[in-house]
Amino acid sequence: MLMLGLTGSIGMGKSTTAAMFREAGLPVYDADAAVAEIYVQGGAAVEPLEAAFPGVTRDGAVDREALRQAVLGNDEAMARLNAIVHPLIGQSRIRFFAEAQASGADMVVLDIPLLYETGGQANMDAVVVVSAPADQQRERVLARPGMTPERLDDILRRQLPDAEKRARADFVIETGRGLEAARQQVDEVIAVMRDPERRPVSPRQAKDS
Repeated sequence: MLMLGLTGSIGMGKSTTAAMFREAGLPVYDADAAVAEIYVQGGAAVEPLEAAFPGVTRDGAVDREALRQAVLGNDEAMARLNAIVHPLIGQSRIRFFAEAQASGADMVVLDIPLLYETGGQANMDAVVVVSAPADQQRERVLARPGMTPERLDDILRRQLPDAEKRARADFVIETGRGLEAARQQVDEVIAVMRDPERRPVSPRQAKDS
């Protein structure tokens, strides 16, 4: 089963692109949704995060803004956060793979915002980066409720620059040209991945060889 990593900076249209892969019949693992699931009331991350960072939960759920403030600019705190969250997310990913294999899927998409930042590209057969012009990116993000230019700049500082992601990608999907153009690019990525003659040599294959 082929693993296609999907990533891109904030505001680039990654969620819309992920939906297009799903509409094309591919199982899509949503890392953000997996995190949200363990942060809700009764979620698996609530108690360990409150123990590690007192005051980051409210009404039995993780307060994401309080958690962000607790780890902001603190590498040691971020490492503690990752040590708690990553194993829990790993369990949900294992379930996803089992369900995809049971369905007979030949390829899955892993929608992971910080794929390059965490080194996850080494486990993929190919990586798709979703991109758009910087002015469109800022316009999209600043239209979100509660978003400010300062907060956007802080988020972008913690993400690999778009230009570097594009340079490292096997495929780049441009979302600045409209939905239909993006959908055609998604279809082409799937066609190339299913064609052994055109499929890029993957880090995963190199690692396993």
